Amino acid sequence: MNSARPVPLTTRQAIAIGATAIGCFHAAYSLGQYVIPQALIVGYVICLVQMARVATARQAFYLGLSVGFLCFAPQLVFFWKLFNIEAAILWLILAVWIALFVALTQATLARFGTKIAALLVPFIWTGLEYFRSELYYLKFSWLNVSYALIGWDECLLRVFGMYGVGFIAAAIAAAWLLIRSRITTALITLGLLAVLKLVALKPTAPVAATGIRAAAVQLEFPQEIEIVPALDKLVTAHPDADLIVVSEYTLDGPVPESLKAWCRRTKHYLIVGGKDPAKNGNYFDTAFVVSPAGEVIFHQGKSVPIPFFDDGLPATSQAVWESPWGKIGVCVCYDLSYTRVTDELVRQGAQLLVVPAMDVTGWGEQEHISNGRVAPVRAAEYGIPIVRVGSSGISEVVDGNGRLIATAPFPGQGEMLFAAIELPKNGTRPLDRWLAPFSVLMVALLFAVHLVWRWTFGKSARPAST
Repeated sequence: MNSARPVPLTTRQAIAIGATAIGCFHAAYSLGQYVIPQALIVGYVICLVQMARVATARQAFYLGLSVGFLCFAPQLVFFWKLFNIEAAILWLILAVWIALFVALTQATLARFGTKIAALLVPFIWTGLEYFRSELYYLKFSWLNVSYALIGWDECLLRVFGMYGVGFIAAAIAAAWLLIRSRITTALITLGLLAVLKLVALKPTAPVAATGIRAAAVQLEFPQEIEIVPALDKLVTAHPDADLIVVSEYTLDGPVPESLKAWCRRTKHYLIVGGKDPAKNGNYFDTAFVVSPAGEVIFHQGKSVPIPFFDDGLPATSQAVWESPWGKIGVCVCYDLSYTRVTDELVRQGAQLLVVPAMDVTGWGEQEHISNGRVAPVRAAEYGIPIVRVGSSGISEVVDGNGRLIATAPFPGQGEMLFAAIELPKNGTRPLDRWLAPFSVLMVALLFAVHLVWRWTFGKSARPAST
């Protein structure tokens, strides 16, 4: 094993590795229905770590920024429809996190040598990924390692969580710094991935306690007079449904009398997205639960409104609905992307998550596909099923192993879905819920160490070898 800093890359080598990283990333996300392309997301992380072998942290930063931009922009091209020219700024902001990872890894290699750097790389990756996904104003969790591995890593998600899976991928990438033979390292990596895949084929959900039959219909900004006929058509097709769900912003206000009367007539429970008025003309983007008696018996506001959108005020609290079938956690659309939101519902005992969502048709199919990756990952993490109903797709019913039971397509206006769902006795939270915050602390300390080193020794500081 080589403990000193690796030989710096030439410009041609750095560009080649960067191009490989881009190829691996897009193969994993664009050909994700196949097993081998999914695994290439690990190759993407390996390439990012190898890019850190350039001569300076500045070179590493700009190389990482370029690669990050060329990875994120094509996958998030729908940003242009949402934000126009500002989309380029958002793509750059996302790319900055990749640039920081490559630059910080380069500086760590230069200061402390290969062995220490290899130990720190998984914490650097996890800390930066968690911070950009959950902790700052523009938090955005899409396009991380776990979302590329849907159907690949159910058991790993249950134990380690989505950020823990990223930690494992970064640990594999770090091993490529330590072993001299690239052929040996590649064979070890392929063998490890094969073992992980075999383990992931046998996920085990918590023991079922009870069951519920859920039905949903996709409606995007319907008129009030259109909602009841759509619900009638749904219950005619699925008369044995216990719970009916429609999307976020189905209503432009509170639940109207027409829907309360529908619940009384059909004797169904209904979860519907609308607006709960607040002071000064504001509102809370809210999911309302209406009972068969026609009463609003529960409501939950959106905890994380989408930045730059008129999306209401953040919810002031979270609670679970004590339904006739068990404890049901309700979170609205974007909330599902944040473990800090859904963890609270699981902590309170949620046995099922119901997610009314709004993905506008005009945002395009790619946006719907990207958002549709979240529910399977979250379900596999907690071991509880999820019913996610979009306004125009992709709606999903996902079991406690993160596997699709039912789905409705994009754009799919009026499309219905139905599923009988087993509710577990409880969900669990994976290990990364403490590992990820600890990694953020490690990254902050490492930044501080590098700054002190630079202030103390300046450009005359020499790379250490251990």
